[in-house]
Amino acid sequence: MAIIQFFDTTLRDGEQTPGVNFNTKEKVQIAMQLEKWGIDTIEAGFPIASEGDFEAVQAIAQAAKRMTVAGLARCQKKDIDRAHEALKEAVHPQIHVFLATSPVHMEYKLKMTPDEVIASITEHVSYAKSKFDKVQFSPEDATRTEKNFLLKAVQTAIDAGATIINIPDTVGYSNPTEYGLLFKYLIENITSQEEIIFSSHCHDDLGMATANALAAIENGAKRVEGTVNGIGERAGNTALEEVALALHIRKDFYQADSNIVLNETKRTSDLVSHLSGVAVPRNKAIIGANAYAHESGIHQDGVLKNPDTYEIITPSLVGVNTNSLPLGKLSGRHAFSTKMEELGYQLNEEEIKIAFKRFKALADKKKQVTDEDLIALMIGQSQETEEICRLERVQLQYVSDGSQGAIVSMKTDKEETKTESAIGSGSIQAIYNSIDKIMAQQPELKQYAIKAITGGEDAQAEVYVTVQDRETRQQFNGTGIDFDVLQASAKAYVQASERFKKEMERSK
Repeated sequence: MAIIQFFDTTLRDGEQTPGVNFNTKEKVQIAMQLEKWGIDTIEAGFPIASEGDFEAVQAIAQAAKRMTVAGLARCQKKDIDRAHEALKEAVHPQIHVFLATSPVHMEYKLKMTPDEVIASITEHVSYAKSKFDKVQFSPEDATRTEKNFLLKAVQTAIDAGATIINIPDTVGYSNPTEYGLLFKYLIENITSQEEIIFSSHCHDDLGMATANALAAIENGAKRVEGTVNGIGERAGNTALEEVALALHIRKDFYQADSNIVLNETKRTSDLVSHLSGVAVPRNKAIIGANAYAHESGIHQDGVLKNPDTYEIITPSLVGVNTNSLPLGKLSGRHAFSTKMEELGYQLNEEEIKIAFKRFKALADKKKQVTDEDLIALMIGQSQETEEICRLERVQLQYVSDGSQGAIVSMKTDKEETKTESAIGSGSIQAIYNSIDKIMAQQPELKQYAIKAITGGEDAQAEVYVTVQDRETRQQFNGTGIDFDVLQASAKAYVQASERFKKEMERSK
């Protein structure tokens, strides 16, 4: 049975989602969870794009123990050199070199002739091979490239030393039949003395990213590229969790497996959702809140008699735990520490001390503390240690004309606490107006969404917000978690605003 390699680009292509801006600590945290999930190769970033990208790729290269760490590079020697510098401490380094091959890209973006593109592939893939054992080449916009020229470009890259060929559906143009046949054509017509791994990379503009990836596997692809939760620019990328479960559930059809640890899927999805500020739709396959819910009476009756009637995936398979924890306000530190280890957290003494204090405060407010509550607690703790601006106090008051008033106190640096008040048509608007005063900003609120982490009246609230720069239209996401909805809303806005303000200061 074939083993399909999983190549995750959440931290590179996924970060191109509007409003998503991971810092280095968040990227390392996600990378470590991806390694635990079983990812074979992580595309840690585009080292030459910025100093922050370089530092993140370097940090992940130092932290990863099992998975291959890849850096993206254009067909330019300075890009390749920068990637080599970032990845020199990786246990398993890889470079991913790309160059567009479609007529529209060559003419309007590259302003290069086909012969010049072929020459560039030869020069730069050879140069990359002189620095890396593993070289991957991608002909960008492959699915809109003339088939004969695509074959020539791929063969040129192989002759220059590439052993991994990625065929990107860059604009989500293809369909499963067409995309699968393209892999079949290339695999049958290339020549090489070494084994060449073909990889799929699909975007979801027409809603076919996962189907296209599976069609590639059917036709000889041994690697699939994508992101957690399918995040990415425009309509996003292939959702890796969907491919992993499809291969597992339909092993009879695909005759393929992967190294993905399926019961880490939900935890991986939740972490990316929290840190990216992109909420998972309730009806999302595999990891959505409704994925294992049954509303229809006929469905409910069938599931009660035998889950196989309407459930092809058991919740526990992907790490959805339906049982509540027996932890509460009387639980001791040892029980808490043991549970955190079971959930996969390796905490030092200081981290345990802080986390246990937060747990006790939560347990005073909740009857039962679930796995989801504890994971949210740890994500919130991680976010707060990275924040420069921190919410100290929120106070609300009713104004006689029907408006709401808010007084907000925030610590803006290690020394200073600022307090401002403002009114709004509702409590959320009043809080956000107060925060805007403290941070001396005027972003546009584009999105506000709230969900309960667990069920019941004592559930913690998780709030997602997106703010937008009124001039550049650049977006920034924030996530807030708290037992109190208003507090969670304020935390989310502070996080998004801090990212907004950092970008404003950087661009000055």
